[in-house]
Amino acid sequence: MGWQDGKELEGQSGDPQEEGELLDPLTPVREHCEQIEKCLKAQERLEECNSQTEEKCTEELFDFLHARDHCVAHELFSKLK
Repeated sequence: MGWQDGKELEGQSGDPQEEGELLDPLTPVREHCEQIEKCLKAQERLEECNSQTEEKCTEELFDFLHARDHCVAHELFSKLK
C-alpha cells in the first residue's frame, strides 16, 4: 500500500491539481507594489508614451518594471515559506 492507495482510501484522489489550485505568492505582491506612488508615476508615463507615440516606449516600460520589481524584492521573501 503506497501513498496513492492511502489517499484513495481516505476519499482523496492524491492528485495535487484536484486538491486545489496553488496560488503564486508573487501575484498579490506585484499587485500591491503597482499601487505605490513611484510605480504609479512610471505606469502613467508608460501609458502616456503608448498613447501619444508610435514608438515602442521600451525605456518607460523598463522604468515601470524596475520600480515594481524593486518593491517586490523587499516584500516577496517574507511571503515565501
